Amino acid sequence: MSKHFLRSLGPAVARTSPIEAFRAGLGAFIGLGLTGLFELSPAVDFQLGLYLVAPFGATSVLLFAVPNSPLAQPWSAIVGNTIAALVAVTVCMWIDGPVMRIALSVGLAISATILFRAVHPPAGAVAMVAAMSSEAISRLGYWFAISPIALGTITLVVIAAAYARLTGRRYPFRQFDEPNRHHTRDAEPVERLGLSETELSRILERYRQSFNVGVEDLARLIGAAELQAAAHRTGPLTAADIMSRNLVTVQQDTPLAEVGALFSHHKFTSFPVVDADQRFEGMIFQLHLISPELETAEHLKRTVRSALKQLAGRRTGDLKRAGSVMKRDVPHAAPNTPVAALLPLMAQGDVDAVPVIENGRIVGVVTRTDLIAALARISIQES
Repeated sequence: MSKHFLRSLGPAVARTSPIEAFRAGLGAFIGLGLTGLFELSPAVDFQLGLYLVAPFGATSVLLFAVPNSPLAQPWSAIVGNTIAALVAVTVCMWIDGPVMRIALSVGLAISATILFRAVHPPAGAVAMVAAMSSEAISRLGYWFAISPIALGTITLVVIAAAYARLTGRRYPFRQFDEPNRHHTRDAEPVERLGLSETELSRILERYRQSFNVGVEDLARLIGAAELQAAAHRTGPLTAADIMSRNLVTVQQDTPLAEVGALFSHHKFTSFPVVDADQRFEGMIFQLHLISPELETAEHLKRTVRSALKQLAGRRTGDLKRAGSVMKRDVPHAAPNTPVAALLPLMAQGDVDAVPVIENGRIVGVVTRTDLIAALARISIQES
């Protein structure tokens, strides 16, 4: 009993990389710094109470550290903080006792934000700050809810959205019916669950998790869990068991015209790039060969194959080399990497070929076709 209790006192959050911790902290620094400049600009009268308030620190934690939380979304942040300020100002106008004023302000703010579907934890602090500053509130009135609260929160949200885009994150979070990366109406492969948005919402309500996980995130989590469970059924297969071994490779100084000819001849979607000692250096994909000129002439040449034919027909001296367009930072595997570890990579659609590296040299490539064929064989064996 005591052992389990002590374990429950430990961290409940999964480990996070130092890079992500730095990214979140830097975002909060930039967000609060720019918001402070906006709120405390020389053109603003300090006596009107336009300043950075303590709850903005808590809002920054949500916006920059856990931007996928439903509590961190723009509606929750902006409407939640603003409603809390309005409630607290109203209470300050009617209640004189400090303890009752603070307690009632926070309690009513919580109820109001829930009713408006705008729960945002820092909103409780907004109400408390207002209730503790009765003199400033009596001078500012409802203007306090507009500035600093509403304007300051809006500024933080805008900065958080821009910062997320610049650092490769997503804020606000993706909506359930948003088009996929290919701009079609199909859900992402791992989110094709056969469950509607209403059904997913009911699951969250049933387990009282509506404040912690969004519907789209739940779909991704269920899909990832199903995929991982399917991976367990693939048995002890490894990358070495299914990889393609007879590889066609190119080098960094291979002209793109020659690479294009290889693509047209072999009908592959990617080639490994190696050095003279067959040490792996990167991957080059078909789409890397589509030049800006071809993109502007899309109405004439719409397919990759026609683009490759044009590139293959050009003179070598007119084109760049393979090294200038290859992708160096690609997911890779070892010969003993379980096939289960490759399934999520392929299912997400981010990669369609994973190089298999041993002692720095490429010994094979696992393509999406290799993976599908292996899963088909397993399915036949099980049946």
